[in-house]
Amino acid sequence: MERLDKAALNALQPPEFGNESSLAFTLKSLLFFTALMITAPIGLYFTTKSYIFEGAFWMSNADSYFYAAVVAVFAVHVVLALFVYVAWNEGSRQWREGKQD
Repeated sequence: MERLDKAALNALQPPEFGNESSLAFTLKSLLFFTALMITAPIGLYFTTKSYIFEGAFWMSNADSYFYAAVVAVFAVHVVLALFVYVAWNEGSRQWREGKQD
């Protein structure tokens, strides 16, 4: 009888949805890459336009806009690639841990 009571208590407990640290890591990485996606391209655009293309290379205003935009687009692609890499490694790590159980 005692064995059945333990089984009933275990059935009433809410199921665990994976590891909480994994969920926290996922949320933190998502917030980090969101902030990086906003700040990196904008910051690189204005920095390269003002200091590198107009300041160091003495380019015209129209040319510096174009090349600074190219740098910002490149930064977006780098951030996206890093996000995919981190997400892929997190997913494969969770899959390996689940397979070992």
